[in-house]
Amino acid sequence: MPEITGGQAVHDALVKLGVTHVFGIPSVHNLPTFDAILNGGKITPIITRHEQAAVHAADGYARASGKLGVALCSTGPGTTNTVTGIYEAAFASSRVLVLTGQTESTDYGKGRAAGHEAEKQLPMLQTVARSVGSPKYTKDLAPTVFRVAADIMNGRPQPGAIEMPIDIQYGTTSVPVGEPWPVEPVAPTLANINQAVAVIGAAKRRVIVAGGGVVSGGASAELLELAEKLRAPVFVSGNGRGAIADDHELAMGTIFNRRPTREAIADADVVIAVGTRLRGPIAAWDHLPGKLVHIDVDPQVHGLVAVPDVSIVADAKASLRGLIDAMNAEPGDNQFVAALRGVYDQQKAETRERIGPDMSSIMDHLRSSMDRDAVFVRDMTMPAYAWGNEWFPILAPHTTMNPNSGAIGPGLPLANGAAVASGKKTVAIHGDGGVMVHIGELSTAAQYQLPLVLVIFTDGGYGVLRGIQSGRFEGRNVGVNLATPNFATVARGMGVAGEQVKGIDEFKAAFDRAMAAEGPYVIDVDLRSLTPMQGFGKRIEFEQPA
Repeated sequence: MPEITGGQAVHDALVKLGVTHVFGIPSVHNLPTFDAILNGGKITPIITRHEQAAVHAADGYARASGKLGVALCSTGPGTTNTVTGIYEAAFASSRVLVLTGQTESTDYGKGRAAGHEAEKQLPMLQTVARSVGSPKYTKDLAPTVFRVAADIMNGRPQPGAIEMPIDIQYGTTSVPVGEPWPVEPVAPTLANINQAVAVIGAAKRRVIVAGGGVVSGGASAELLELAEKLRAPVFVSGNGRGAIADDHELAMGTIFNRRPTREAIADADVVIAVGTRLRGPIAAWDHLPGKLVHIDVDPQVHGLVAVPDVSIVADAKASLRGLIDAMNAEPGDNQFVAALRGVYDQQKAETRERIGPDMSSIMDHLRSSMDRDAVFVRDMTMPAYAWGNEWFPILAPHTTMNPNSGAIGPGLPLANGAAVASGKKTVAIHGDGGVMVHIGELSTAAQYQLPLVLVIFTDGGYGVLRGIQSGRFEGRNVGVNLATPNFATVARGMGVAGEQVKGIDEFKAAFDRAMAAEGPYVIDVDLRSLTPMQGFGKRIEFEQPA
């Protein structure tokens, strides 16, 4: 075999993994790999403006596609910038691989103050990534990529990271690149399936709770088939949205932990939890009703919140298929389902009343203007809390995302990555405070003419925090009133179409123009021109991340 450089070995390994896009920033410590990507012609590099944004974009790409998202960044300060993005990907159980440079292996660990030296870079990455690598020789680069990628893709998805000394990227090897490690689903045991079938079959009032593992595991069709076979209502976690379309009669949204729901399902016979840790907003239970059948590929989540009567440590798709094929149970109690539908519809109506006619109209206009499989992204902003994260109808898997970690600012780069993945109009909503964290990523959207519609709700700062401070500290505010630019002007300065609007009619007209336009588009909405939303600030104050 002819010799290839380390950069070429990394490129060839990524191609064999099916990677078609890499997000990142060129630097002196990753140029051989970037050059190999450019020269190879099979992977498109998407150049971001910040390493954190590169990882968020890779994350958005992974969530929207279900594939491996890859970020290529530099060592030292470049790698420290990636940590927040990896942290977010871990919260979201996202398939993200971060490749970073490293100083020359002959300098590594010797304290010579080499450029971008980061002797403790690897343990830093280990705090946020499940699997890390630090190959010492050029021949080890591709095998390390395959090893870490296999860990990312097997079981519960989690991010991984590899640091690559610059000299081994320039170095050459005649060792074949090899092949990716196999990614095999974890199959349930027949004994576990039979146990679950017995418990579920003996029940009449059944409830399903679906999490992100259903979406990432490609098990939405099986979930729907089981739910319809059992006539069981389906609740979802934040990550599980899209596992069942919100317009399906059995879909009950994210209201599993709400008091009216808890009262309505207090006499449930069994809860079937699949692909979920039962944490965050869906975990506010003293004890779950009835028996618990818990299906999740990660053994560590079993018994985390409640001790299951039947524990199936296996992939969602294989487990649901096993249950469907073995199940011969009568459909569930129609009155039970109808009662839950009434609770769901009532809470939806109360939410629409709370957010007011203008926000309700915006939500409806967005949904009616978007394809069923268009991606909807939210940053940590008041409209997201009030309606975007829970009540905006999600109609297909891989079409919804928001910062699981509670970080402010990832929305725009997440949306950029999602737009690259889908190639379709992607809609993101942001607040004026949060969007400034990664405002430079508008340039990325402009450079690649991404099909992005960015809606920025402007109220002069951090509206959520302003409301909390005003309510709890006798009206005193600190650090929440910000100098806010004209985002339409900022967008146009970066080569992105943009306009400012006031009121619902101006918004609808602007959004229609944005959806019809080529490339990215920014709509700066004066939040203060809309009917005020009521009564959600106190609720979100103590809300846990999804």
